[in-house]
Amino acid sequence: MDLSNLKPAEGSIKREKRLGRGEGSGRGGTATRGHKGQKSRSGYSKQPGFEGGQMPLQRRVPKFGFKNINRKSYKGVNIGVLQDIAKTTGAKMIDVQVLVSAGHASKNDKVKILGTGNLETKLEVKAHAFSASAQEAIEKSGGTAVKI
Repeated sequence: MDLSNLKPAEGSIKREKRLGRGEGSGRGGTATRGHKGQKSRSGYSKQPGFEGGQMPLQRRVPKFGFKNINRKSYKGVNIGVLQDIAKTTGAKMIDVQVLVSAGHASKNDKVKILGTGNLETKLEVKAHAFSASAQEAIEKSGGTAVKI
């Protein structure tokens, strides 16, 4: 072994050749950018949605309707589901945590209890909102509906 045989260990060199550093780099005078045009110049960055001057898709497509930025969206859970949860777990109090653990809501959802189904068990239900029919059904079965 002598100085002419030395080379770095296998896999230790990770850097590729630097672009735009003259003819000796093996990338030529244009540094792989081609000849002329906007993309060959320094400072070029492609704008999202830009289509070369053609009217972009997001401006060509007609827009209609109204998006209310103050809309409150709720995850609806029927009282029939509450009855099933109470039957399987034996819980007397159902809140958002119980619904999350049962897989009927996610932890960031606001939950609204809806009136479809039958409720025979006396339950204390805590949720963000109740429909009128759900609240009536819960109170009719002897339970309480508490808004969070």
